[in-house]
Amino acid sequence: MPLIFLLGFVVIGLWSVVAHRFERTGVAGPAVLAAAGAGLVFIDVSGFAGAVGSESAEHVVELILAVLLFVDACEVRGGVFGGEGRSVARLVLIALPLSLVAVVVTGEMLMPSLSIFVLLVVACVIMPTDFAPAATLLRSRHIPARVRQILNVESGYNDGLISPIFGMALAAAIAWPTILAAVDSDKLSAENEAQLEEKLGEFFDAFFGAVPATLFAIAVGAVIGGIFGLCVRWASRRGWADASGIRYVMLLVPVITFSVATLSAVAANGFVAAFVAGIVYRIARTRRTDERTIPHEEIILVDEAGTLAANIVWFVLGAMTTVVILDGFDGRLLVLVALALTVFRIVPVYLAMLGSSVSWSSRTLVAIVGPRGTATIVFGLLAFNKLPDSEAYPVLAITVFTVVGSILLHGVIVPQVVKRRMPVLAPSAQAPASADR
Repeated sequence: MPLIFLLGFVVIGLWSVVAHRFERTGVAGPAVLAAAGAGLVFIDVSGFAGAVGSESAEHVVELILAVLLFVDACEVRGGVFGGEGRSVARLVLIALPLSLVAVVVTGEMLMPSLSIFVLLVVACVIMPTDFAPAATLLRSRHIPARVRQILNVESGYNDGLISPIFGMALAAAIAWPTILAAVDSDKLSAENEAQLEEKLGEFFDAFFGAVPATLFAIAVGAVIGGIFGLCVRWASRRGWADASGIRYVMLLVPVITFSVATLSAVAANGFVAAFVAGIVYRIARTRRTDERTIPHEEIILVDEAGTLAANIVWFVLGAMTTVVILDGFDGRLLVLVALALTVFRIVPVYLAMLGSSVSWSSRTLVAIVGPRGTATIVFGLLAFNKLPDSEAYPVLAITVFTVVGSILLHGVIVPQVVKRRMPVLAPSAQAPASADR
């Protein structure tokens, strides 16, 4: 194990001992762990870069995202869309695509050297929302219950929707340079011809296989999540299972689902499968019961496992920040990040909510509260591992600046603005916040 990761585990352990003292600040955990990673990486910068870029690291971050997506789906209250189907549909089917298009178009103007597929990868990296950097907002007495519910449900669904687009764009981005080189070349060597054939296969698989892979993922997630959910409900009613045993089931379901979906014989999208498994498991587990959501004593293990995984990701973010600064970066990336965190979130949300039943003040809250966190880091690391260096390092820099900027904007500035501008709501007008990562 690289020394930097061993030290990371030590830091996370020490932070866990004192985290309760600082939990009211919300942003303290991500900020402290990121700062520790940024400082400790100097012990072995090249070793860290090599470890993060390894195939084993890729598998680890994929599994982390699968668990986090499962937890997101399990924590939605109420039905499939938490009782806010129309509002969530507007956000993920109108606002999110508009945001992705805005990032791609602006990226093409700012960085014409990057292909449209790389820019689509960038858009998929920086637009998913996640409340880890802004935990205090979910507990704020100034946020109405409906806004909390909409934001909670949206943060899970946009990850699930973006993951197949991300996979398709990443595969296309990897294949595209080889295809262009072949087009520009008059004659190909046998080696280059074989490489072109391989890349073309990946290119067409990415486009024509995206829909089947997503459909297979939905089927895999629905079957596994449904079977385990029904088994848990059946066993619980008869007293055959208790919370301690069910906790292990919930931790294993996303791992099993992701593993089955990514088998070569299945070739499905593991992220979509894990998210669907969480939705179906929750519905199957709670149907015809008094609970609106999964009991806390059952979900606590997978939730805490997700928190631990997210803490590792925050430490890695800090180390990545140092690597990006030492390597150097293009200042135009900061412009794109600043727009993505503000204009490209706010304007699409306002447009998507036109004619909706959501009040204008609530629309404003939904628009400005769009933090970026673990999903952005995981997607960014996956892209960094796959893309060539000339494209990987700009994506890494964008990932780092997006999350660090979100920590400052959504973890510090926005909570202060909400506190000063929004009235304190009565307890009946507030909904309990979902578990923070």
